Amino acid sequence: MRILAVETSTEYCSVALWQDGTVSERCELVGQKHSEVLMAMLDGVLKDAGIRIGQVDGIAFGEGPGSFTGVRIACGVAQGLALGADVGVVGVCTLQALAQASGRDKVIAALDARMGELYLAAYEKRDGSWLTVIEPCLCKADMAPDVAGNGWFGAGSGFAVNTGVLQAHYGQQLAGVDGSAAPLASAVAALAAGEFVKGNALDAAQALPLYLRDKVALKTSERAS
Repeated sequence: MRILAVETSTEYCSVALWQDGTVSERCELVGQKHSEVLMAMLDGVLKDAGIRIGQVDGIAFGEGPGSFTGVRIACGVAQGLALGADVGVVGVCTLQALAQASGRDKVIAALDARMGELYLAAYEKRDGSWLTVIEPCLCKADMAPDVAGNGWFGAGSGFAVNTGVLQAHYGQQLAGVDGSAAPLASAVAALAAGEFVKGNALDAAQALPLYLRDKVALKTSERAS
């Protein structure tokens, strides 16, 4: 099985080709220039593998939460590629992809949501599968949901911008933190592979971003308050 994956929910832009468990990936720190580099990166990873888009069996994308524009880009590109290749689509939560990319088994995944808030979830891997301990949510760092037990690993930009607050909140429950960790297309592809095998792929028209915030900007009066 060949799965082409796209992840653009953060300042990183990454694409990956998953071929029966073997993954090739390209990843760049691009800021807000995902739309300028994404198609060239996709073309490059396909050329490196010596295949065409019509030879993939499915398209996966990081569905969010994350940058409003970034998740829309990933979803739109995934839809277009899937329609062109006549294959199904699987969206993967970026927080779960962050947990997968961390290489740990107990992960509190947190991404900076701006405006003093976080996108946060917690996952634990059991028997090779991820169990959701905290459902993806939008919260303030000092109001982050509690988890039980120790040995948790903090991953993602949410820890980089709220280090003191989140560290204090989870305290000795944390075995380590990596604030530079990011969701990657290789993790998206690996998680999506199981969904394709289960027959859970969607028609391209049904692929949607995952938003946890209704408003993506504040009015001047709201910022002042």
